[in-house]
Amino acid sequence: MNLNGYDKETDVKYSKINNVYTEILDKHGHKMINKNISVKIYSTNEENSNEWNGYLKTNDQACLYQLYEWQIINKGYFKHSVYNIVAEINNQIVGVLPLVSLKSMIFGHILCSMPFVNYGSCCANSTEIEKKLMEYACELTNKIGAKYLEVRSQKPSVINMKESKNKISLTIKLDDDYETLWNGFKSKHRTNIRRVYKNGITVKKGGDELLKPFYEILSKSWRDLGTPIYSIEYFKKITQYFKSDYTIFIAYKDATPVAAAFNGYYKDIVEGMWLGLDNQYRQYQPSYVLYWEMIKDACERGFKTYHLGRSSTDSGSESFKKKWNADTKQLYWQYHLNSIEKMPNLNPSNPKYKYLIKIWRILPLKITQIIGPLIAKNIP
Repeated sequence: MNLNGYDKETDVKYSKINNVYTEILDKHGHKMINKNISVKIYSTNEENSNEWNGYLKTNDQACLYQLYEWQIINKGYFKHSVYNIVAEINNQIVGVLPLVSLKSMIFGHILCSMPFVNYGSCCANSTEIEKKLMEYACELTNKIGAKYLEVRSQKPSVINMKESKNKISLTIKLDDDYETLWNGFKSKHRTNIRRVYKNGITVKKGGDELLKPFYEILSKSWRDLGTPIYSIEYFKKITQYFKSDYTIFIAYKDATPVAAAFNGYYKDIVEGMWLGLDNQYRQYQPSYVLYWEMIKDACERGFKTYHLGRSSTDSGSESFKKKWNADTKQLYWQYHLNSIEKMPNLNPSNPKYKYLIKIWRILPLKITQIIGPLIAKNIP
């Protein structure tokens, strides 16, 4: 596969993979048979955004995190190099793979799809197309000198890659009548929700006017976990680009914000993106009412599926989400290793980060909000 010109994003670059015969349906359901599949790197601009997102709109496998807006934010705000990989037949898009290049002195050079969000990976019309996109990504990893490629996928790899299965997604099948879901909960779970309401927990939903309390709560939650937080400007960019395709939810104890969530919307799916809790108010268990109000909202708006975000296997987060009758779906972190021999372990359970996490947890909140973004932008 030819990767000449891969490092100049200003022009559309491509390489042709010859002698690959594949049958694919176009958006009208007509067969497309061609022996030449071209793989290109799209530059990050509005015209390519329309083509990319237009393709995703026609593919049932597409997800929120593959939308072009993420690449615009990753490049424009974080200043990361991005690679918008596209497969075409007869100049028609038949597959896409968003990639982001992260470089830091702490973690080294990483190529990832997609960092900062729940997952990413390919969206393609066929397994054959997906293979070509993944092979291209592996060669690109070697060419740019990244330590490794990490692809966060909802399905197993179609090529020979190392895989980690430590992450899962929990999903609720929604109903137009949320009472149907309520009646399906265990009696104890319904009792817990009622109790939290009686404890004075209420929920408000809205847009960017709720961004400040959301960020304050998320900052506290991540500080207590020992995790560096992004800048509030990152979340502002998301609200600017996704406009009406998100909602912020704030749970209050009386007039005090105690828990918050940020949900995104794509097609008929709700994506639980970020959620945080102020530990000082943990005793009131606001998450019960927060989750229920978000589920009710999703049902009332006609969405069919609610992804509650990813969780580590056998975690407290997994146990809590299962109380809502969420189904478990395996996620696959796939790796192509270039200059390392073992799969990376960039997570809080790694003993390597034990003391750094311990120190971070005792830092003043404002300090974590200042120095956190400098670190977080390079942690995929």
